[in-house]
Amino acid sequence: QVQLVESGGGMVQAGGSLKLSCAASGRTLSGHVMGWFRLARGKEREFVASIGWSTGSTNYAASVRGRFTISRDGAKNTVYLQMNSLQPEDTAVYYCSTCIPTLQRGCDPLGIWGQGTEVTVSS
Repeated sequence: QVQLVESGGGMVQAGGSLKLSCAASGRTLSGHVMGWFRLARGKEREFVASIGWSTGSTNYAASVRGRFTISRDGAKNTVYLQMNSLQPEDTAVYYCSTCIPTLQRGCDPLGIWGQGTEVTVSS
């Protein structure tokens, strides 16, 4: 069973940047697709970005494409989310999870979650 720990959240002003990390332990992520998701108050969970651990293939939600970049470090078994040009609507708790790519929703999480890391963007 893989365990996930997210970190790197914080408070920034609009236009600022943050880099989130998702450290995995318990087993290798090889062969998996890793995704970032976010949950904003009063909204449903939203797909943000995903990356194929072995292929490096990436996918982004339209709302973050061009501003966010997902990457991974195999040696550290860690997935990152570089977030630039942050906007107040990016305010949410961000989670990572293994997931299955879908055309309709970007990536469907498989149900293994960390505790999340909170991002607050002020205007």
